[in-house]
Amino acid sequence: MANHALAAVESALRDRKLDRTLTTALAPLERVDPSALVPMDVAPLDACLRGGLPRGHLSELVGARSSGRMTLLLQMMAAATSRGEIVAFVDTLDRLDVASAAAAGVDLSRLLWVRGQDISGRAGPFGPASPTERAIDRALKALNLVLQAGGFGVVAIDLADVPPVAIRQIPFNTWMRVQRVIEGSDTACVLLASEPLARSAGGLTVTLAGRATWVGTSDRSRRLSGIDVRARVVSPRKRIDGDAKVGIVVTEVTDRDLPIARAR
Repeated sequence: MANHALAAVESALRDRKLDRTLTTALAPLERVDPSALVPMDVAPLDACLRGGLPRGHLSELVGARSSGRMTLLLQMMAAATSRGEIVAFVDTLDRLDVASAAAAGVDLSRLLWVRGQDISGRAGPFGPASPTERAIDRALKALNLVLQAGGFGVVAIDLADVPPVAIRQIPFNTWMRVQRVIEGSDTACVLLASEPLARSAGGLTVTLAGRATWVGTSDRSRRLSGIDVRARVVSPRKRIDGDAKVGIVVTEVTDRDLPIARAR
């Protein structure tokens, strides 16, 4: 009788997608259920991720300008829309190049683009009621509304070009609230940033370093032909002999076949 009751509870949790919580987050790199992951659609990187970024968790793509962070995100969104999923992009400073998104294969009819406001040249010192603060506040509110609405395979917020001093003023419990909203859901939430910022217990940080390659014999004829990206995948937990042990798991991969997405 007890076994039947346990099986019924487990079945009910799976039906409501409540089986992917902290207990299943203890070994994010050892997941075997493909439906619990969102592939990046870059074979060497997906191999390191054991299939992709975990759904129901907050992960990060971080790196300097021209490191390939936007390229990877667009590749991930293109793969998701090709599977019929809907994705959302909270564009804090209105930096998305739609042509690059389309060129990367993103089905724009399945993309919710929440546009922020370009504050270039008038951001001024960061402080209460500054343009930068207002842009961040609007973006975080939009992120929360999109996540609460549900139904998205991937939801990303772009904080990559936000000044570090402004980033450090975001309360850390902001990201705890984000995690509570998406826990157990089919949504993978992704932060795009210049440096590690936040992730959930089962989320991953992918740190990128890119090097541009050029073709052409003169300055006038040179053009960008590709970006060599080195990705460092960091997980907060590693499962050893059936036990959850706190630690850092680091895997590295070099990929030379990424499509180009406007030097971000």
